[in-house]
This record gives sequence, C-alpha cells and structure tokens, in this order.
Amino acid sequence: MSERVALSLMVNGEAHEVAVPARKLLSDVLREELGLTGTHVGCEHGACGACTIWVDGAPARACLIFAVQMTGRAITTIEGIGDGALTAFQQALHEQHGLQCGFCTPGIVMTVEAYLKENAAPTEAEVRDLLSGNLCRCTGYHNIVKAVLATVATARA
Repeated sequence: MSERVALSLMVNGEAHEVAVPARKLLSDVLREELGLTGTHVGCEHGACGACTIWVDGAPARACLIFAVQMTGRAITTIEGIGDGALTAFQQALHEQHGLQCGFCTPGIVMTVEAYLKENAAPTEAEVRDLLSGNLCRCTGYHNIVKAVLATVATARA
C-alpha cells in the first residue's frame, strides 16, 4: 500500500483537503475523492481531451497530472463554470445539436470556453484546429463547430 500525502486543493473556488497516494492522478482525485464526475477519463494518455480542466485558467489534461502537483494552483472543472446556468457555448451546443452521447462534451466545453476568452473571433478553420485535440466519435464535429461559431456571432451582436 502506498503512503498517502495530505493535499490542499483549490477546486472551483473551494478549498479541499484530501490524503491520496503521491502517484494518484488529478482526474482520479477529482472523480473519486471530490465527487466531481464531470471530468471524464477516456484514453488516460492525454490524447482524447475528455479530462480537460483548467489549471490557473489554462486548459490541461487531468489524466496527465499528479494531484500532488496542484498545491497552490486554481483548478476549474466543468462543474465550476457557468455559475449554475448554461454558458453561451453550452446553450449553443444544445441549439445546434452538437451533443450526442455527451462523453466528450465536458472536455470540449472546457477547451472552447478557455479559447474564446483569448480569441473572441475565431475562423471556422481555427475552430476545427482547436477541436482536433478533443476526440468525439458521435458528431463528426460539424454541429460542434456550428455551436462555437454561433456563440461568437451572438457575442458580437
């Protein structure tokens, strides 16, 4: 049995005290210790994007980070955005039928929301390039791209 390390994590603006093995992944701590199951675990190699969260406001793959690395960092999960309501992008995903099984959705939302804070007017090509880091097997991306562009158009209006 591995020795447990006491950690103080700041997740979605709330402090959490946990004791976990030093090699426990952040994705597992979020899901198993904190009950934040919106962070999905897909490939466990950082390639699919399902586990995308924000660390200090920037997208990161929670399956590639040990929880012990997060002391003093601000972690945001899908549960921490939108202030209890859908964001404009989440609403656009609904309206543009950009959702099917939903497994990839939290990672895509976290990726897109962070990107739109930095680039408020992406082209379709930029959106497609952005989404290439998130694996979706259901939608073919067409309606997800439409949702991003609809969000941008609504923000401009």
